[in-house]
Amino acid sequence: MDLFSHVWQIYLYQPLVNLLVYLYNSVAGQNLGWAVVSLTICLRLVLLPLSIMSERNAIVAEDLDDEVKEIERRYRTDPVQLRENIRGLMKKYHIRPWAKTVALAIQFLVLVLLYQVFLTGITGAQLMKILYASVDYPGKLNAVFFDVTFGSETVVFNIGEQSIFWAGLVGVILILDIVVNLRSSERKTSSSDITYLILFPVASFLLLWYLPMVKALFIFTSMSFSYLLILVRKLFWGKADKKGGAHH
Repeated sequence: MDLFSHVWQIYLYQPLVNLLVYLYNSVAGQNLGWAVVSLTICLRLVLLPLSIMSERNAIVAEDLDDEVKEIERRYRTDPVQLRENIRGLMKKYHIRPWAKTVALAIQFLVLVLLYQVFLTGITGAQLMKILYASVDYPGKLNAVFFDVTFGSETVVFNIGEQSIFWAGLVGVILILDIVVNLRSSERKTSSSDITYLILFPVASFLLLWYLPMVKALFIFTSMSFSYLLILVRKLFWGKADKKGGAHH
């Protein structure tokens, strides 16, 4: 086993599986879907400092919009000075653009790990080999998140299988999110914005429809957590007055 495979297996894959099984045995009530939801919430809580930093960056960026535009106007013919002044402004107000990137990168890593978990399976002898002594072997895992009955038809949402509903749900949320951001933006909507509005949700929907439902469930839970943070931000800090008002 090479170094990368060793690090991936021992320090990433195995801890994730053990945490997932631990949550499955405890707070999730032996429901693998709720275990994934719990895992996602745990991850977002660990990343909360970076998320708060990103939200603070968004608030400060709104306040500095006029200053940034002035710098762009003044140095539009000098890209070197433009970058230096923008960098200086970010340093002055302690804006850390890497916070959101790091948080997204870690969530993407967990997505990849979850894909491996459901691709290779987490039952039987293979699972027993990688479980820590402190984590009980759960037996056959219950991958049915829930089921819904419509008349004589019952729809079962198994997180290890494909789901057009959950893929579509994430796609719709992405469309609404992009529309809200475009409407709140002061700049004129361009053709590239419209293209992005259509292509990104559609591509996300098709990809999530192809993959096991666990991916869409993870993304949906993570997005819900992000929207909750934004709601808290708006409730407690509000939006700065462009004319010099303080945060509420």
